[in-house]
Amino acid sequence: MKQLRIATRRSRLALVQAHAVAEQLGRLNPGMRVDLVEIITRGDRDQSPSLAAVGGKGAFIEALEEALEEGRADIAVHSMKDVPAVVPAPFALSSFGPRADVRDALVARQGTSAASLVQMPAGTRVGTASIRRRAMLTSLHTSLDVLPVRGNVETRLRRLDAGDFDALLLASAGLDRLGLAGRIGQRIAADILVPAPGQGALAVQYVAERRELGALLAAGTDADVERCIAAERQLTRRLGADCGMPLGAHCTASGSSLRLQAAVADASGAGMLRVELVGGEPLALGDEVAERLQALGVADLLNA
Repeated sequence: MKQLRIATRRSRLALVQAHAVAEQLGRLNPGMRVDLVEIITRGDRDQSPSLAAVGGKGAFIEALEEALEEGRADIAVHSMKDVPAVVPAPFALSSFGPRADVRDALVARQGTSAASLVQMPAGTRVGTASIRRRAMLTSLHTSLDVLPVRGNVETRLRRLDAGDFDALLLASAGLDRLGLAGRIGQRIAADILVPAPGQGALAVQYVAERRELGALLAAGTDADVERCIAAERQLTRRLGADCGMPLGAHCTASGSSLRLQAAVADASGAGMLRVELVGGEPLALGDEVAERLQALGVADLLNA
């Protein structure tokens, strides 16, 4: 290919991620011109306090998919955790590059005593846009005041610094990519706050019938990351999970073996179910973990 057009949102983090994919593809394909096509999505325009109120993850994806279908772009770059588990026809999806830090990060306002989970006193105001983070944090620390916050990373940090919150929960990967790692007070272990499915990974979407794009992207795909993401997303599909389900899923690879841990928390923080299994085939492992959670009563937990 002589030219490749990448659709991306206009937030600073989205542009950083799109540039990273563009630079890697440029290195792998000398002489190919790579351009970014910046798009404002419905999720960017609507600053409702919760993602569910905007319309879920699709609010950030639909406009980019339209650009692909209409031929205004060849591929779209997303954060994998933001892509719905079911990718509609006519699209294909793959991970791209290595996976960044999957852990959630606690960012405290200067002068507060909220630098780590164990140090946060009762009544600490913690901002998060994630139902998963809210439910899991509440189940671990019932005396916190967990509040909704929307907007890009910079907007949330400004509100933190202005005193609207004592601390924020954000993705370590996003802060690292933005050069803001110095703001992180604590990177919370993935077995304490289980990350969102796909967290830390980049996703590239394209029209499936364009097989030349699949071949182009394959050179930038990490096989272990792809296997782990497949297991996490299969679990998500089997549970019918969306942005309204407080689900965490994290898979790691060791040789041919995969270890998938999952957690589902009650929205009020009253309870949490955890499952961890080992397997070799990503889709089968995702199915098995979903079945185990269902047998433990995940439906009853969420409907309590």
